[in-house]
Amino acid sequence: MLVVFARTLILYAVVVIVMRIMGKRQIGQLQPFELVVAILISELAAVPMQNTGIPLVNGIIPILTLLMAQIAISVISLKSTKARAIICGKPAILIENGKIREDEIRREMYTLTDLLEQLRIKNIPNIADVEFAILETNGQLSVIPKSQKRPVTPEDMKIPTKYEGLPLTLIVDGEVSDVNLGKAGLDRNWLKTELSKFEINNFEDVLFASLDTSGNLYYQQKCRKG
Repeated sequence: MLVVFARTLILYAVVVIVMRIMGKRQIGQLQPFELVVAILISELAAVPMQNTGIPLVNGIIPILTLLMAQIAISVISLKSTKARAIICGKPAILIENGKIREDEIRREMYTLTDLLEQLRIKNIPNIADVEFAILETNGQLSVIPKSQKRPVTPEDMKIPTKYEGLPLTLIVDGEVSDVNLGKAGLDRNWLKTELSKFEINNFEDVLFASLDTSGNLYYQQKCRKG
């Protein structure tokens, strides 16, 4: 039992490291060859976990081999446009200039029902509002609405806007981020003073706190038990 436990932990660590090296994409964002590699790695790891008669190295070596193959294919795809088209395929335009392209839909084995479903997911219930719909190589649908149906932006209204950057997280579950405080040119004394204005005297009582680029402090206090 202890041997199985140790083998499982080792293989788990190997698979996690390999998947991290492969990148941070979600399953729905994987290219076909990346999805195949992920499935094969899971299968190769499962066999030595279940069968202690198989040497552990027999599971690790194929996993590392697949990793090297995946990296090689990725490098080739980056260097060569033609190779990338062969390996990953090309995006397919399903709707062009407001018209459905029947030939592309048939070639991609995509039904009109699938198309309408994906448009609804993109918050576009009416296909007449679409200028372009492109089926990407990872299977996701990119939609460009007609110009008259796009949301109005401040630029359209000639309204000037201020710069908005990412807010800095200052406290998470009672733990203060001194790094982010330093980025903002602040310290714990400033943070303690600001929180005291809301009758909060301990950082441990704060569930979350952040500071936006305008200098506004957002906070949420922890729920008191009992």
